[in-house]
Amino acid sequence: MKITISKENYLKTIAEAESEGETVIAATLARWLKVSAPAVTMAIRRLKRDDLIRVSRPGQITLTRSGRAIANRLLNRHHLIERMLTEIFGMEWYKVHDEAEQLEHAVSADFESKLRERLGEDGACPHGNRMGMDTPDDRRRCGMKPLDEGEIAERLAVVSVFERDRNFLEYLERLDVRPGAALRITEAKANRLILDVEGRAIQIDKPAAARVWVRPMTSSTSR
Repeated sequence: MKITISKENYLKTIAEAESEGETVIAATLARWLKVSAPAVTMAIRRLKRDDLIRVSRPGQITLTRSGRAIANRLLNRHHLIERMLTEIFGMEWYKVHDEAEQLEHAVSADFESKLRERLGEDGACPHGNRMGMDTPDDRRRCGMKPLDEGEIAERLAVVSVFERDRNFLEYLERLDVRPGAALRITEAKANRLILDVEGRAIQIDKPAAARVWVRPMTSSTSR
């Protein structure tokens, strides 16, 4: 069975969507990958043929053991590349996801092994996300919550952010809302929050705040 870049992308996207708490159906893949419905239908047919996914009667798509192994390998490689780009080459944190998307298919197993030796396996990526699966339930068990669930005057530390949207990351960078930042909600309005970010007053839309995971400053910010 030949594992093409296209197949890898579909399998990784299924795992990523699951990690964001989504039920994966064909429309989910079309939205995440920005491809047409017919293209998704053809891809699903090939992935089912190769026993990499299962599709339930309502249309929910899940990974088989083989499909999960491939997706996890890509996710782990992507994570290491992001860390390499920031920790070794100093690339800006909001740029590395797109670069890693390109490089993850070209890295050899030997080079991946060298990255593991150099960087270790316990560190978070520049967006604060852990290697492998990291679902909303996982994050809540670690004491985190979305920023839009924070309380007025609560002191919070940004732990992780949704990393798969470059425009969103650049928006956060302009607001100084990045992993490690300390902030406090000073006011909650209908569609936005007013924050004190290290002495600077900023506004953030609530849909954006829902994609920023924070932890109260009274507990450790390590994951």
